[in-house]
Amino acid sequence: MSGTADVFDANPYESHPSLTALEANVLWEYAKLSQHVKDLTVTTRQLSEGPDENLIARLRVLERKMGLVLTLFKASVWGVINEQPVQEIESGYAYAMADTTQR
Repeated sequence: MSGTADVFDANPYESHPSLTALEANVLWEYAKLSQHVKDLTVTTRQLSEGPDENLIARLRVLERKMGLVLTLFKASVWGVINEQPVQEIESGYAYAMADTTQR
């Protein structure tokens, strides 16, 4: 098993004298699976070592858009609040007049 391509191209256990054909095929599948896991480990290590510049740029654009959405939302809420008629308070607080709790 000298190279990566060798594991996927030919069964290195095929000519082993003490293995049956089924055992050789099972070991070959394990060898291929092991190589896939090693490749996955290398890829994930590369991804985790450094930041993905493309992803960071896209997240910055999204952050600016979300800031704009938040500003517009706040302005809309302020506009709705300002459209509400001002209640005349005769005595006490406004929430005390709406209190229906029996005492």
